[in-house]
Amino acid sequence: MTITPPALSVFEALESEVRSYCRGWPAVFDRAQGSYMYDEDGHTYLDFFAGAGALNYGHNNPVLKRALLDYIERDGVTHGLDMGTTAKRAFLETFQNTVLRPRDLPYKVMFPGPTGTNAVEAALKLARKVKGREAIVSFTNAFHGMSLGALAVTGNAFKRAGAGIPLVHGTPMPFDNYLDGRVPDFLWFERLLEDQGSGLNQPAAVIVETVQGEGGINVARAEWLRGLADLCKRRDMLLIVDDIQMGCGRTGPFFSFEEAGITPDIVTLSKSIGGYGLPMSLALFRPELDIWEPGEHNGTFRGNNPAFVTAAAALDTYWADGQMEKQTLARGEQVEQALREICEEHVRLGAQYRGRGLVWGLEFTDPSRASAVCARAFELGLLVETSGPQSEVVKLLPPLTVSPEELDEGLRTLARAVRETA
Repeated sequence: MTITPPALSVFEALESEVRSYCRGWPAVFDRAQGSYMYDEDGHTYLDFFAGAGALNYGHNNPVLKRALLDYIERDGVTHGLDMGTTAKRAFLETFQNTVLRPRDLPYKVMFPGPTGTNAVEAALKLARKVKGREAIVSFTNAFHGMSLGALAVTGNAFKRAGAGIPLVHGTPMPFDNYLDGRVPDFLWFERLLEDQGSGLNQPAAVIVETVQGEGGINVARAEWLRGLADLCKRRDMLLIVDDIQMGCGRTGPFFSFEEAGITPDIVTLSKSIGGYGLPMSLALFRPELDIWEPGEHNGTFRGNNPAFVTAAAALDTYWADGQMEKQTLARGEQVEQALREICEEHVRLGAQYRGRGLVWGLEFTDPSRASAVCARAFELGLLVETSGPQSEVVKLLPPLTVSPEELDEGLRTLARAVRETA
């Protein structure tokens, strides 16, 4: 289809230059339903972005929308700080019965604020409070948020530079396969911990993504994650898993660390935990770590009751019987097969693919090619974005509710975009 970029006068005249996604997708979107978005000119777009992972259940999911409308129509509490409300109680009971108990996870639940970076800040603060230490270890190509504490454990140089001040008390270590398998896992990390002259203060915690989304869809092996959990236990460091983008079923299981068989000390969730795209985040931690004083960490919008309503509805609808995990893994096989065929067709481009569940990346040797593919995909009616330190990876993040037919449509469009930009 032919798309004429709209006259974005008010956006260009009034909105900050910091805006980004709208530059790659020059359309004014008006409606969205399921796996599709529609602009005001009537063009249809298949959405393989899903609100950067905030819309695992698709746009305006009818079950979640009905629960939300019913709650609003009866004048349910909208803003509740950390007061007890019927909506919060229903969410906590559903989360406990549907997610925590079946996985034998004894976590306490904290509502730190509405965004992922709020949850990360709370996790880092709690780890430091519990251990009485300042240092946090993170990993190469990590992304944990845009506030100062989260930026200090983020790898991307461009995002770190935006802080404008030194980012301290964070030390990066090599992520799984960062050194192409030439060095045994954690050799450098262990050596620094053992050496009194290394300059690495004893860390309070290690924070990790099991799949690095913004970092380029870098997938940690289960054995690497188990090794990391063992290292943390032996060296008296808390293990924090940032499951903000990869949790809520993105990799198959509800939590992305389940495949490795580990139990982190602290877990952060956001994005799709609200179910409907409503802001909400959680910090989960072992009960013995709950040493907060009342009000020691708070936030005005940590009680987003409409999000509690849609979150509970999402858990009841999609996580009560185990079918969502099976479906996601099956859809993932469909994506993997398509990406394999694209790479085989374009061997000369040096394309590689990797992923788990319904998060996949298609990497090109020439970083500019990924951006060209995304631009052409948009022209063809498919929304995909880039990731990686040089934006060299095309990132696929469709809703978990995508149908096989919709998935096939998007993958065929992607293949065409690669072909036409080769």
